[in-house]
Amino acid sequence: MLIDYKDTKFQENYKLMAQTIIPRPIAWVITQNNGITNIAPFSYFMGLSSNPPTMIISVGHKSDGSEKDTLKNIRETKKCTICMVKPEHLELMHYSSKELTADLSEEKEFHIPTKEVVEDFPPMIEGVPSAFFCEFYQEVDLRGSATIPLIIEIKHQYIADENISDKERLTIDFEPLARVGKSYALLGEEINPPKIP
Repeated sequence: MLIDYKDTKFQENYKLMAQTIIPRPIAWVITQNNGITNIAPFSYFMGLSSNPPTMIISVGHKSDGSEKDTLKNIRETKKCTICMVKPEHLELMHYSSKELTADLSEEKEFHIPTKEVVEDFPPMIEGVPSAFFCEFYQEVDLRGSATIPLIIEIKHQYIADENISDKERLTIDFEPLARVGKSYALLGEEINPPKIP
């Protein structure tokens, strides 16, 4: 089957891409604005470059067409904290995807524990294996799209001590949670590549 994307609708594109561009890591994004802590997961997320150290996250809009709080907050404050998700956080992470009004915080509504780590950045979720403290770098204009790709620059990274297997080599081990289609998945067994002759 060959699919021509000029003949498909947005919903069909999403279904096709979400089931084949896999696994997608989940960015659990924390922003703050006007004293409210916003926590939301995004699976259109990926590392972009190591120089400058940047990631890209694509943020859509609310069901009424208005800006998602994450997008509004990053545009206004220029800062966010991104946490990687481990299996123990699946339920809370999934709950935090619920659309709330801007005056409500997922932290309070779903009892998500957070802690301050880096001054002047939003807090991180307690117990995550790693968190990135980031500043807004650039917004990408996808002409005609309701999805807004944001490039963010990593300023600091937290790694839980128990997830560092070799400090000298900066070897990090944890069981990440990913998005596969409409479901979540663990990556499972790691496979080492053969040596190149």
